[in-house]
Amino acid sequence: MRHFLYFSSQAVTSGKFLSGEKNLMRAGRIDIATHFVIHSLFLSHAYRENVKVHLIFYGPPDPPKHIEIQMNESLDLSKKDIGNLIKKLLYKYKEGEKTEVLPGCFIEKKSFLNFINEMIEEKNRIFVLDKRGKDIRNVTIPKKSVFIIGDHNGLPKKELKRLKNITTKVSLGPKTYFASQAVTILNNELDRREIEN
Repeated sequence: MRHFLYFSSQAVTSGKFLSGEKNLMRAGRIDIATHFVIHSLFLSHAYRENVKVHLIFYGPPDPPKHIEIQMNESLDLSKKDIGNLIKKLLYKYKEGEKTEVLPGCFIEKKSFLNFINEMIEEKNRIFVLDKRGKDIRNVTIPKKSVFIIGDHNGLPKKELKRLKNITTKVSLGPKTYFASQAVTILNNELDRREIEN
């Protein structure tokens, strides 16, 4: 299973904060998270069943929130629905529970480090995108992998220090890409290597 984690320090953590808000840029750049989900899960006339997208939001008013989305036959979504899906997930959060709002779509309160520790316990290898990391083309990637991508502000330095000894830094090359572009490149690299479930 491919796991892609998008971390945002600013994305809002309550559906009420999104009520009536049409400009997702003003909601802690949830527009970036929306594009990230689209480019993680959708192909031309198809979707990826072997990918789980994780969004971890640390914005106001009730951080942290962990959203998990995996496409399946029971989930009737198109690319244009993703922004509303994120709103719905945030709105349906129930304290103390991991809530399945739609098939394959969950929300819960979980910190970034708790998520990483769970992934490690499940024997996943953790990769962090970093321009100073090893070139992705020269790195062995196992089937059970998690790729961490930060928002436009990147990952907090405090969190990066904690991850130093348990993750591998990888680079996509000499240029810096948008989060949605980065996940497209990662999917392409894994496709070329035929790394599936």
